[in-house]
Amino acid sequence: MEFVIITGMSGAGKSQAMKAMEDIGYYCMDNLPPALLPKFAQLCHQSKRKIDKVAIVVDIRGGIFFEDLFKGLEGLEKEGITYKILYLDASDEVLIKRYKELRRPHPLNVNGSIVDGIIEERKLLQNVKNCADYVIDTSRLTIGMLKEEIAKIFLKGIDLGKLTISVVSFGFKHGILLDADLVFDARFISNPYYVPELRHLTGEDEKVKEYVFRWEQTNIFVDKVVDLLEFLIPNYIKEGKTQLVVGIGCTGGRHRSVAIANEIAKRLQKSGHRAISSHRDYMLT
Repeated sequence: MEFVIITGMSGAGKSQAMKAMEDIGYYCMDNLPPALLPKFAQLCHQSKRKIDKVAIVVDIRGGIFFEDLFKGLEGLEKEGITYKILYLDASDEVLIKRYKELRRPHPLNVNGSIVDGIIEERKLLQNVKNCADYVIDTSRLTIGMLKEEIAKIFLKGIDLGKLTISVVSFGFKHGILLDADLVFDARFISNPYYVPELRHLTGEDEKVKEYVFRWEQTNIFVDKVVDLLEFLIPNYIKEGKTQLVVGIGCTGGRHRSVAIANEIAKRLQKSGHRAISSHRDYMLT
């Protein structure tokens, strides 16, 4: 039996992850008290429906019951049932934004600060995160991207490791990328903005990409950035880092940085890394 525990930060996308697991054939249940994990596994095993792929969402909504999680996992092991833990995370900034958009209180601080609730939840979940088999940071993932990540792990059997690399384009004139771990400045490259037929386009357009990469310095720059990242990534993983945000900046964040961010993410993906590109500002200029 394939048994998956889905857990993580409130607002990080556990409900969407459960839907994605259902789409690939898992029998799913939301918010099961952890103490019932062994009993539920037995019921699935004995079911006439021959349930052999199960995913359970377990999180702090269970209140004091969540404290029984490790006991529940020990119970699974005693029953000879192997399991995997999928942990969903997101930055504090993103979690706060999601709560405000939905106008929902944090489950650990219903009448108080969302920030305080997030801080408390991180403390409670740290041990769970440390023993998770898979960690997905959803800060910059769309629902479609999250589904794709889950399919890669549980449908295609691809080991994605525990580090997500987000390559993010931005424009310096709109402010530096505040959550970046590394920032690279692409303003030394000739600017397509000053080419009339390219000004209204973005780095997503083929004509702009061709212009940006026609310059030798662009290709050398991308080669060196990718080479540096290839050196850093295994060292970050060794230190337990799960999210690496790489900022690529140009003046407006519309042309050069967009094309370069996409190319860097593409090369990292080809090397087997979990890398995505996103663009903070290109619709603003």
